[in-house]
Amino acid sequence: MVTGGTMGDAARVLPPGMSESHFERALAAFEAIVGAPNVCRGGAGLELYLDPFMPAANPRAFAPSAALLPANVDEIRAILRVANEMRVPLWTVSTGRNFAYGGAAPRLSGSVVLDLQRMNRILDVDDRLAYALVEPGVSYFDLYAHLRDGGYRLWVDPPAAGWGSVIGNTLERGFGTTPYGDHASTQCGMEIVLANGDLVRTGMGAIDTGTAWQLYRPGYGPAFDALFTQSNYGVVTKMGVWLMPAPQAYLLGEVQVPNEADLAALVDTLRALQLDGTIRNHAAIEGAIRRAASIAPRTRWFDGAGPMPEHVVSAMQRDLGIGRWNLHFGLYGAPEVIDAQRRVLERAFAAVPGARVTTTRYFTSDKPDDEPQGGADRNLAGIPTMSAFRMLDWLGGPGAHVDFSPLCPADGRDAMRQYMLVKTRAAEYGFDYYGGFTAAGRYLHHIFAVIFARERREDAERAGDLLRALMSDARAAGYGVYRSHLLYMDFAAAQYSFNDGALLRLAETLKDALDPQGVLSPGKQGVWPAAWRHERGYT
Repeated sequence: MVTGGTMGDAARVLPPGMSESHFERALAAFEAIVGAPNVCRGGAGLELYLDPFMPAANPRAFAPSAALLPANVDEIRAILRVANEMRVPLWTVSTGRNFAYGGAAPRLSGSVVLDLQRMNRILDVDDRLAYALVEPGVSYFDLYAHLRDGGYRLWVDPPAAGWGSVIGNTLERGFGTTPYGDHASTQCGMEIVLANGDLVRTGMGAIDTGTAWQLYRPGYGPAFDALFTQSNYGVVTKMGVWLMPAPQAYLLGEVQVPNEADLAALVDTLRALQLDGTIRNHAAIEGAIRRAASIAPRTRWFDGAGPMPEHVVSAMQRDLGIGRWNLHFGLYGAPEVIDAQRRVLERAFAAVPGARVTTTRYFTSDKPDDEPQGGADRNLAGIPTMSAFRMLDWLGGPGAHVDFSPLCPADGRDAMRQYMLVKTRAAEYGFDYYGGFTAAGRYLHHIFAVIFARERREDAERAGDLLRALMSDARAAGYGVYRSHLLYMDFAAAQYSFNDGALLRLAETLKDALDPQGVLSPGKQGVWPAAWRHERGYT
């Protein structure tokens, strides 16, 4: 329940071009639908819908005008009816914890946040066919606890921060580190409220008495699930997610290599092992600073300005006994199969000079005390954590970060090229290279986090400037981002410029057809409806 503030707050932000009286009528209509306690008009409650890590001088950029917390599909449909009638832009979030990319803040300042956190039911779990059906407010912690407490022999695949929404992370094409790490590909079956209030179920869910909604994604005719990822075409209210059957045993391993240039051989060796099926999980390659930040703050080794010098990074590696690059992988299945796979990968990495392989085997029947204890290892074992947020202590005091997220071919030369591009540009702006890669066979997610002190707005603005420079650098080198912060959604979309931006024209043609009033999440991923297209800005 979120309340606070009054309609007379001095700092109040209204939807663009909307009068106070018109907006008040809209809020009254929304209150009649969800109840006054579930309409946040301002004050401390509305502060929760600002971006806590805003990479700009103004921390209140992209401020909402209000927030609504519906409890069910009928309330969402009624909200959309009012929004269309009164031309109120909405910004949909599942729980709003997409930190580093904007949190719950709307791209169009003055939008009303449609917060689905109260819709938090786990509607179905099938142990035999290995799936769950969930609502948007269900977090990875929630689903994990439900499976554990219910005695199900199924694993979730958690992203770095376990408090996030299963649906929200999947719709943003988030990923984890088990064999089910590609969340968009392990989603099956959606229920969606379109902008006009129409209720749609995709795939086999379109059969009223269907029995395979969470089993076969396409259904009959055109398949639409992917249309609703990273888009503003509808409000997803239910989603099926495939779960990993708990393996009989699993082995968690690490490969450390000592030198910066070893990244190329590490990536090439890993690619071959993933493509031939020896390693089936999304394997994570951590840089030395990213690994160190999970252990201690920067001042343990360096308290100077600017990026950490190379000789200090080397000393830090020796102090912690870590590599310049640290690859985390998992093997899952019958013990004899795992042992054979381990021998294969140990032979493969033996060809990488200086590589050191360590492994630990677990049985799924082990007691909780015998489970992996490190944050990254627990994620590899299907256990959500919040250990990734230790990065915020890297600089001491309240920290923040924004992420640069380019895709990279799973080729050692490309990985080194991207790494050096990012590291060099980050150093120019005074930031450490805190980053690494998550490997999925043919491609790598390269995630670089720009970490800054939250109270130092000049540092936040410098972080935002670095993001834009990196996106330009990447585009010039032939790379593109797969996610971006609100601040640069339009700039990121503009990078996909084949045939004078044909892809964006297609996206906006669909947007105008499905949402002619432009009420759903205008500007998300750079897709603007005709009604708000004048608000586009490449920053």
